[in-house]
Amino acid sequence: MTRQSSDPTKAKRRLLDGYLVVAAQAGDRQAADLLARRYHRRLIAHAWRLTGDMELARDVVQSSWMDIARGLPGLKDEAAFPAWAYQIVSRRCARNIRGLQGDRALAGALREVAQEGPTEPPEIATPRLQAAVRALPGPLRAALALFYFDDLSVAEIAVALEIPAGTVKTRLMHARRALRAVLEGDHHV
Repeated sequence: MTRQSSDPTKAKRRLLDGYLVVAAQAGDRQAADLLARRYHRRLIAHAWRLTGDMELARDVVQSSWMDIARGLPGLKDEAAFPAWAYQIVSRRCARNIRGLQGDRALAGALREVAQEGPTEPPEIATPRLQAAVRALPGPLRAALALFYFDDLSVAEIAVALEIPAGTVKTRLMHARRALRAVLEGDHHV
């Protein structure tokens, strides 16, 4: 279920990202700034999907950029940048969530906050589909969004979320099944 894009626009974006990573590693401040501008909103969306709290997501991403900037010179494969950056944000989200509340009640609270949170990116066409995606549990929502909205492969999502590729595939399967049930009218959001 790996996803290799044959879309020339996506391939060009990946090449540009790779160039920006290499240039930033060489000390090009403008390249680093452009790389940050290209990924900042996507990383915030990812952090929001994991935390359900937009303010916390912004804080997490802001502090993640410091980790990204520090670690960027050591990144060996520029093509790995997206998954690596998402992984840093995922880890920071996990640390922040553990720091805020260490018990299992957090999962219920996150679902409630997610229901009130911002809508998903504009790629989701209908309010019904938006509501169905928001209703997914955080781990399913994160995997689905990274795959479809951020165009990461299963392997990249596994790195970003620090889970096995098989778990990514399972989460995608369950997310699709849940969305299909809602859209076919089996469940109401």
